[in-house]
Amino acid sequence: MTYKSKFGFGCMRLPQTDANDPTKIDQDLFNEMVDIYMEKGFNYFDTSYAYHNGVSEVAIRKAVVERYPRESFQICDKMPTWALTSEDDNEKFVNEMLERLGIDYFDVFFIHNINVPWLKLAEKYNTFEYVKKMKEDGIAKKIGFSFHDNSKLLKKVLDKYGDMLDVVQLELNYLDWEDPAIEARKCYEICVEHGLDVYVMEPLKGGVIVNTNDEIKSEFKKFNPDKSIASFALRFCASLEHVKIVLSGMNKMEDLLDNCDTFENFEVLSDEENEFLERMALKLKETVAVPCSECGYCVKACPEMIPIPEYFNLYNLSKIQPEYNNYRLYYDKLSEEKVPAEDCTYCGTCLDHCTQQIDIPEELEKVCEHFEAGFTPYG
Repeated sequence: MTYKSKFGFGCMRLPQTDANDPTKIDQDLFNEMVDIYMEKGFNYFDTSYAYHNGVSEVAIRKAVVERYPRESFQICDKMPTWALTSEDDNEKFVNEMLERLGIDYFDVFFIHNINVPWLKLAEKYNTFEYVKKMKEDGIAKKIGFSFHDNSKLLKKVLDKYGDMLDVVQLELNYLDWEDPAIEARKCYEICVEHGLDVYVMEPLKGGVIVNTNDEIKSEFKKFNPDKSIASFALRFCASLEHVKIVLSGMNKMEDLLDNCDTFENFEVLSDEENEFLERMALKLKETVAVPCSECGYCVKACPEMIPIPEYFNLYNLSKIQPEYNNYRLYYDKLSEEKVPAEDCTYCGTCLDHCTQQIDIPEELEKVCEHFEAGFTPYG
């Protein structure tokens, strides 16, 4: 397998014509990005039943399936584990996904986001056995699950189901590599011990790695003025031997072109670069107020439907750029148009669903205090 073949197009954050409506995909721009991606020899598309409220799959059908021969691309899709209410739902969702995509088989199929609460649903409704049969019947060429939890749970799941699986998709990046909450290194090593390939999601940790302060940006520029911050993060993941796919969610043409260049001219990370990234990881941790990857699973679990990642994003940005006081304006707008952060009831339902092991109620309280008391509004 070449390093070039490791670059996957993540379709969770596609370009939109309306930033506030995830169903409004900019299809023309996405088509253009797909054409460039395919022309350069890349062909792996990762989606989910839930991405863009179901429209990601439709956008892929329009951009890829209806415009390219089936053998020229690979599609990975995922079972919406949280939505399962019966064993029959497994087949119902799979048929719906195949129809949305306009295909009759998946190249890769995952059980989406195995964590403590959703593992219970997958086991209750025999989803592991169902995806095994999908592979036996030719509906999926490879099967596995995406995972957002600690290494102890991962080992438990793989000890039980590893023999029937091909792949585990992990959140993996140099910021989380030694993090005691995420345990990226441990999770990677457990997959290797079980003989499974690793596919990588969130190599940029939802943008946290690239959306940093000027001091860290300057450090990267000084270290190597010819390479982007994103390229270092992607190369960190792809340099790992058992990583077979590294996903990048791209909604801008410039990001696509930069990522294509990284993999077309791939260089395995040197020892010097690894040491540099270790130093940058320590500095990044000091600048990030809340290490949210903006996956949105907490919102699905929240009884109040508080837009938690959006509040955390504003909070992080206001900490990185304290001189830009208009973040208070955006905070008030978000509170008015959606649900106020202060509506959190501290029920804790979100905690088991957080991929970053964040104490969400506690951090939301800090967000409220920051914007409502300790942050001067409107510049």
